[in-house]
Amino acid sequence: MASGRLVRVLHLYPELLNLYGDSGNILVLRRRLEWRGLCCEVSEVHMGDRVRAADADLVFIGGGSDREQRIVCEELLAQRQELASFVGDGGVLLAVCGGYQLLGHSYIMGNEEVRGLSLVDLYTDRGSPRLIGNVVVESCVSPQPIVGYENHGGRTHLGADVEPLGRVLSGYGNDGKSGQEGCLYRNVIGTYVHGPLLPKNPGVADWLLARALERRYGSGELEPLDDFEELAANETMRVRLLGV
Repeated sequence: MASGRLVRVLHLYPELLNLYGDSGNILVLRRRLEWRGLCCEVSEVHMGDRVRAADADLVFIGGGSDREQRIVCEELLAQRQELASFVGDGGVLLAVCGGYQLLGHSYIMGNEEVRGLSLVDLYTDRGSPRLIGNVVVESCVSPQPIVGYENHGGRTHLGADVEPLGRVLSGYGNDGKSGQEGCLYRNVIGTYVHGPLLPKNPGVADWLLARALERRYGSGELEPLDDFEELAANETMRVRLLGV
């Protein structure tokens, strides 16, 4: 594998969007590159900063409370075109929970409909009760079922041309009814899975990294890693919830 390859990761508003340890996803991406002898450059975007997505290979938006989510959305709406161009050009983006809701046309906060970024054809309304608990999802992006934790009052509905990230095997997913979890659009993953997502789901991390490398260098080949501990944690949770 060629040396000197670099993946530039843009982490949006870590001071506001770090619910359930979502910043741990950045650590996983960095380590999985370093263990392969590849370079990782992480840039954080804070309130008042310009979002320079054109310079990035992978953008991460974590989850936050309703208040924090709204603050971030207002900040990003002024720079929406930067992210829209990034997604349209095949940029890799991971958005978790509140970040996932921001991807769509709108979401409900209290009794108010709030405009989203319209990066993906989806919208989120509200429902009762909150959808809380551990979750297992079968997905084409991971050889193993995706496992994690969800806690959301939103009910997310996908447009006709947007695929779900996967099929719910245990838990609630997007709306507790459709059996769908998350979204998969171009190189964008949106999901309600916290935990954080990537430590127990190395297949998802490598899917993101492979696409970022392919976009920049024309090849997304990744050397295999010894994921014994990660897969053991994944299996433990899967067996606990599914019994198999």
